[in-house]
Amino acid sequence: MSTEPRADAWASGAAYDPFMGRWSRRVAREFLRWLAVPVGQRWLEVGCGTGAVTGTIMEMAAPALLIAADRSSAYVCYARTQQGGGRARFVVADVTQLPMRAGVADAVVAGLLLNFVPAVAADEMLRAARVGGTVAAYLWDYAGRMELLRFFWDAAVELDPAAAPLDEGRRFPLCEPRALERLWQEAGLVEVQSASLEVTTPYRDFDDYWRPFLGGQGPAPGYVASLDQERRDALRERLRARVPTSSDGHISLVARAWAVRGRRGA
Repeated sequence: MSTEPRADAWASGAAYDPFMGRWSRRVAREFLRWLAVPVGQRWLEVGCGTGAVTGTIMEMAAPALLIAADRSSAYVCYARTQQGGGRARFVVADVTQLPMRAGVADAVVAGLLLNFVPAVAADEMLRAARVGGTVAAYLWDYAGRMELLRFFWDAAVELDPAAAPLDEGRRFPLCEPRALERLWQEAGLVEVQSASLEVTTPYRDFDDYWRPFLGGQGPAPGYVASLDQERRDALRERLRARVPTSSDGHISLVARAWAVRGRRGA
């Protein structure tokens, strides 16, 4: 089996949301509380995906303007549908072509994006922010307490050592506070701070935990899709043995994200 990371698939919002979107939505609430951006501001969201952060901004920050961009037209379509025609404006756009003039946004944010395009995203987010504006992002702690993925990759590598380079904890060394702060400082942001954001990820039973890995969206489900049925079944049973489960079958894990924020200086 190849040790090169496979191309990550981002084509089905309906498959991504039960896998990761629902947990990103929980973290987004903690993220916005930490940012404490006043209501009525102009927001740009980069890499909006299925709209987890978008909906939370609409709910908690009452933005005067919110533009949410993602390169996946399928995700943008899904997010637009989930928001039910609300005030958010969704745009299909790559991070290098953000749909906002320079120096306009009061807040520019990104959830679960920086690990894929760190320097480019940081530079473009800074460009879009006004002087004094907030630029912030969060990423999962893949190597540590993002437990739903940590259990997965530890089990996968036990069965298939060639899967080790695909583990997001190894692929994305940016996902820790010092690296995130350094990225923000090198982009030219000031008053840079990082924070740990933790939420629980409860599952009704093991099937509720395992089924989203079959959706093919992102690195871990992409790896599952590459396995034949025998290897997939072996991975499922190895996971079943590893994941802590209560006597009534419920599973409760911790998902930690690292967040970073800064301001655009004069």
